[in-house]
Amino acid sequence: MRYPLWRVGVFIVALVWPLFWLYQAWTDALGPDPGKVLVDRLGLGTLVLLLITLSMTPLQKFTGWAGWIAVRRQLGLWCFAYVVLHLSAYLAFILGFDGSQLGVELRKRPYIIVGALGVFCLLVLAITSNRYSQRRLGVHWKKLHRLVYVVLVLGLLHMLWIVRADLREWAIYAAVGGVAISVAVTACNPANPAFDDKKGLFCQKSVISG
Repeated sequence: MRYPLWRVGVFIVALVWPLFWLYQAWTDALGPDPGKVLVDRLGLGTLVLLLITLSMTPLQKFTGWAGWIAVRRQLGLWCFAYVVLHLSAYLAFILGFDGSQLGVELRKRPYIIVGALGVFCLLVLAITSNRYSQRRLGVHWKKLHRLVYVVLVLGLLHMLWIVRADLREWAIYAAVGGVAISVAVTACNPANPAFDDKKGLFCQKSVISG
């Protein structure tokens, strides 16, 4: 395994944050509604991890260091882990595991549907992030894993719907996401001199499978 210390370091950093937030909730450091704070932080953490994951290939192209690509799959799977925690926290702290409230929430807050679509897409990407799926799906696997950009758009829309009163922070994430999508579109353009269909650029590779 290449770059073992780098991989372990990324693993520890990704693991520490949710544990730290849980510790804060346990010690009453998250205010009067720690459940909602946890839901919000885990959701934002998912978006940040997604943007970091998408930045790995551009960083590798610009710096020439392969270590960025070495942790791309791990970061993608952490993104999925965070969104599962986000969903679990929502079901536990917002709904109280009361399924009858879900219909009410969907009518009052349709952005939940957008978030659910993003979760489903990440689930598909996580399930098919292994070499077996890559072999079984063949060329379709590459197309399927471009869903990551759909997930990014859904995540930004989900956040926009929630923070409509203050768009400054959202605009930063949207700008970073826009750059990531722009780089992807440029790299995937066969007219681009850097495009090589045989070797494949990141437009043909999964950010979750690496």
